[in-house]
Amino acid sequence: MTFKQTRRAFGKTALAGLAAAAFAPIGLARAAGSPLAFQSIWINDPEFIGYFIAIDKGWYTEEGIDLTYIPGGPDVIPQAALLTGKADIALTSLIETASAVSEKGATFKIIGAQFQKSPDSVISLEQSGIKTIKDLVGKTVACPPLSLGTFKVLLGLNGVTEDQLKIVPYAFDPTPLATGQVDAVVDFMTSLPFIVEQTSGKKASYMLFYDFGLPFGQDLVTVSEETLKNRRKDIVGFMRASRKGWNEEIAHPDKYVKEYENTWFKGNGYTPEAALFHGKVQLPLMENPNGIFAMDDAWIDKNLATLDKVGVKADKSLFDTSILAEL
Repeated sequence: MTFKQTRRAFGKTALAGLAAAAFAPIGLARAAGSPLAFQSIWINDPEFIGYFIAIDKGWYTEEGIDLTYIPGGPDVIPQAALLTGKADIALTSLIETASAVSEKGATFKIIGAQFQKSPDSVISLEQSGIKTIKDLVGKTVACPPLSLGTFKVLLGLNGVTEDQLKIVPYAFDPTPLATGQVDAVVDFMTSLPFIVEQTSGKKASYMLFYDFGLPFGQDLVTVSEETLKNRRKDIVGFMRASRKGWNEEIAHPDKYVKEYENTWFKGNGYTPEAALFHGKVQLPLMENPNGIFAMDDAWIDKNLATLDKVGVKADKSLFDTSILAEL
């Protein structure tokens, strides 16, 4: 089985297969409603299945929204879509969003969190015996350049210095880990562990950044202050319909992954088995007693503490929970 596509990389072959569909807006049939453009953070995979369900069920239309869904990709920066007006609402990452606010003066507000715990992880084979960050001492770890700074902070928080291990570039290929060329990789745990096991026949394990000193969320629902002020009814409707879509996925975790194999997921490089693994393994990272997208004070404080650890200035004004209160 050959599979080299991961959450953070997308090969030219798969991109060619998606063609314009990967980067062009995908809208509902034009219905009477308020136009709203939604920028995703990545290509169409199970990470966004709740939104696909809500689109297909017509739940955005029921909220008076004429939604245009814009898939992400390796060259798409969701924050830029907000800044340029291409999107009214976007899924973003914590560090990049906070940096845009503190360093560029962007007027962003995070109004919900799809992932309570980010899937960012250190992934290894179980036979390596790596169970804690300290177990990486003397090991070789493949890390993508964009995650290198955060990974180094993670090491330091766990009493490991950079010179105690070997860090090599990560080409988003499971082969080096599966064959033992590296001992661990830094990637999302939503697909790579499954892919490694399928390609090598060896059991994989992972350590979430969240559990080892860097707790933060991912796929943060973000809008501009202007949009929050002027499009409040639409934003509330978007969040309500999206939560409904995710609740449907939670209730039927096998159903829609299979149904979307040849529609929403067509050409994304996933096997049906990998998509099903992804769909199921991500749900525990999303669930919250107060509902999908919930952000309480304790969670916000954890995210702010993580930003402080990685050297990004931010305060509670980055987050706005008032929309959640209206759902």
